[in-house]
Amino acid sequence: MKLRQLALAVSLTAAAVTGALTSTAAFAQAKEQFFPVLVYRTGAYAPNGVPFANGYVDYLKLVNARGGVNGVKVSFEECETGYATDRGVECYERLKGKNGGATVFQPLSTGITFALTEKAPTDKIPLITAGYGRSESQDGMVFKWNFPLAGTYWVAADVLIQHIAKKEGGYDKLKGKKIALIYHDSPFGKEPIPLLQERAAMHGFALSLLPVTHPGVEQKATWLQIRQNRPDYVLNWGWGIMNSTALKEAQATGYPRDKMYGVWWAGAEPDVKDVAEGAKGYNAIMMQHGAEPNSAVAKEVLDKVHAKGQGTGPKDEVGHVLYMRGLTAAMFAVEGVRAAQERYGKGKVMTGEQARWGYENLNLTQAKLDALGFKGVMRPISTSCQDHMGASWARVHTWDGSKFVWSSDWYQADEQILKPMVKNAADKYAAEKKLTRRTGADCQS
Repeated sequence: MKLRQLALAVSLTAAAVTGALTSTAAFAQAKEQFFPVLVYRTGAYAPNGVPFANGYVDYLKLVNARGGVNGVKVSFEECETGYATDRGVECYERLKGKNGGATVFQPLSTGITFALTEKAPTDKIPLITAGYGRSESQDGMVFKWNFPLAGTYWVAADVLIQHIAKKEGGYDKLKGKKIALIYHDSPFGKEPIPLLQERAAMHGFALSLLPVTHPGVEQKATWLQIRQNRPDYVLNWGWGIMNSTALKEAQATGYPRDKMYGVWWAGAEPDVKDVAEGAKGYNAIMMQHGAEPNSAVAKEVLDKVHAKGQGTGPKDEVGHVLYMRGLTAAMFAVEGVRAAQERYGKGKVMTGEQARWGYENLNLTQAKLDALGFKGVMRPISTSCQDHMGASWARVHTWDGSKFVWSSDWYQADEQILKPMVKNAADKYAAEKKLTRRTGADCQS
């Protein structure tokens, strides 16, 4: 019996050390909360996907180091999607029923999100799409199982226009300006277009749409158009190698980097490190956090996970932009379970359906965020049956040649513009899928 116990201990230790290099189940116990982890550690988007995945898994390990969720340990298993929708759906089907059932899925892809939105209501498994996915899924009265926590691409686009207007001296100064959107030719890249078209109609600026084919390494024709048209600003809705390629092309054509603004998936260290000084002045809108190496939670990960040899990736990436994005995404997943336990029983494993209630009743006050180590990193988030996003704040950071530094105050997306757009798009989706809006009674369930 002792030999069997020793073998089990060795195997568990090996799994913890190996971490996310293989599909991993941590702290496999009878009483555990299972979090599937969809990742892309291979392929064209790996340089950006890897730090996100490492941050996500490290936070789950930190939760266990803290004692779990009111004593309930968490387990996890990775599945490689390669950022491909079909592989993402395969991963979902493979993991949704494992280890007592999936708590929540975070697709990390707008394309995969579109596909899983059709499946989640039947399987009763919530989807968290923090900072991506369907912008209209903010409307919880139609999208019961989708949670675009902390921001959508419409929030990002709206705040970018606000910021540009401020730089120009007012919205009236946007009339006659030329703004070009370079976008990944995918559901992700197309998401901001309706909001930008709405703002263009309001303020009289000319919007040009320049799609870039996956994965984004060929942009010569795109930048030829930019050189010819000389837009006043370029918005970069890119991901992975597309971002560094855009910066190199801007440098080659002489387009000023300080007139370029990326979405929050186009403003991290992998995007600029190969361009370095050549990217100086490049800006990106940030979904609340930026690089946060001095945050309490980053220091706690180093102390309780990496110092014990259980870090998922290199220690020096802890606190980088995409690492923090993964870490905060995992925090959302866990805190929704904690909120669900308040209703369904502390110290109990929550089903996906119970966890969904937790995400719909999430109340991350500043005090709670500070206690979790996120002081100075995030603003409060509070969801409801009607609002599955919970916050619409963002700010801009700028690459100074060696690091990102904050270059704006906080902005809040204009709800007078967003709310009608969200409702109209949600109603259109509901009509297409023959869905009815939820009732007040359903909001209590």
